Amino acid sequence: MADIEASVRDLVDRDRDCTEKALAQMDLRRKINLLIGEWKAAGGGDVLPDVRDRVRLRPVKTAGNPVRAIARR
Repeated sequence: MADIEASVRDLVDRDRDCTEKALAQMDLRRKINLLIGEWKAAGGGDVLPDVRDRVRLRPVKTAGNPVRAIARR
């Protein structure tokens, strides 16, 4: 899905027609919403991770100043 979003942004930035890619992106979002609905109907009650949770789990590059990398966490 991230690939399609990037493709839509690229097409918009270059002032191109992004109709097909945008429709594909909306279709993927609809499918994700359906899957989440099915998961909840099946008893899923956990809090799903969002972008902030995913970013927090990524390792921080420490090539520069390790103190600065630790401070960003």
